[in-house]
Amino acid sequence: MPGFPCPRAPARRSSAASSSRADRVRPVAGIGLRAPHLAEIARDRPVTGFLEIHAENYLSPTPARATLERLRRDYEMSIHAVGLSLGSAEGLDDAHLARVAGLIERLEPAYVSDHLSWSVAGGRYLNDLLPLPYTEEALEVVARNVGRLQERLRRPVSIENPSCYLAFAHSTLTEPEFLSELVRRTGCGLLLDVNNIHVTAHNLRLDPRDWLRGLPGEAITEYHLAGHATNDADGQPILIDDHGSRVSDGVWSLFADTVRRFGTRPTLIEWDTDIPALSVLLEEARRAERIDEARAA
Repeated sequence: MPGFPCPRAPARRSSAASSSRADRVRPVAGIGLRAPHLAEIARDRPVTGFLEIHAENYLSPTPARATLERLRRDYEMSIHAVGLSLGSAEGLDDAHLARVAGLIERLEPAYVSDHLSWSVAGGRYLNDLLPLPYTEEALEVVARNVGRLQERLRRPVSIENPSCYLAFAHSTLTEPEFLSELVRRTGCGLLLDVNNIHVTAHNLRLDPRDWLRGLPGEAITEYHLAGHATNDADGQPILIDDHGSRVSDGVWSLFADTVRRFGTRPTLIEWDTDIPALSVLLEEARRAERIDEARAA
C-alpha cells in the first residue's frame, strides 16, 4: 500500500495527522490495543495502521496509561468510548465526560467514537450497551447528547451502529434512517461496524446489503470488524457479538461489498474475549488491507 511503513518500522504519525483531523488519516487497518498485548507492542513496535483503545480503561494516571502515552509518539490513536451513554434521557454525566475529554486532550487521537446505545440510569452504570427504540423521541435524546459531546470536545465524533437481538415493536424508523437523521442533525460521523450489521441482519431477518443502502456514505469515518458466536435459542441460531474469534467469512464478504460501495476507510480489528496472540490480530488487519488493495487495483 502506498505510504505504508516498511516491516518492523513503527507506524509513525505524520504532521498532518497530528492535527487530529480525521479526514487526513490514511485508510489503513489497525488493531484494538488490549492489556495482554500492551508490553509486547511497547517493546517490539509492530507495524499497524493505528491503535484503538477503550477510553474507560485509561482515565486514571496508571502505568498502563504512561505506556500508552509513549506509544502515542509512534502510532495513530483512536479513542472508542463505551460509557458515555449517548442514549440516556437524563443526559451525559458531567464528571465522566470531563474525564474522557481530558484523555482526548492528552492523546490527541485521530478519531473519537461511542455507540448508539445507553448504559446509565439514575447514576448507575450498567456493564452493557443497551438498545434504543428508533423513535423521534429517542432521536431527540441522542442528538442532544451527541451535540453536547461534540461541543465539549470541540470536534466531531463518530457513532457506531449496535448489534441487535430484538427489534422494538414501536420503532418508527429503521436503524439506517435513525443514523442518517442523527448525522443530519448533529454533523457527527458514522463508525460502521460490519460485524454488527451481519449480526443484526441475521437476528432480525434483514438483508445486510439492503441495510447498507440507507446510509449516508460520506459520513462514514471508520469500519470495525470482529468475530461473533452462534448460540441456540429454542432451536433457532442467533448470532452474538462477542469479539472472541476471527472475522467470519460472511463478514469478510460483507466488508468487501461495503468497501466497494463506500470506499476505503481506516478499519479496525476488534478482539475482546479469548484474546489470541498479537500476531493473529495483525494477520486479520493485513487481510482487511488486502481487500482495500483489491478495490484500488
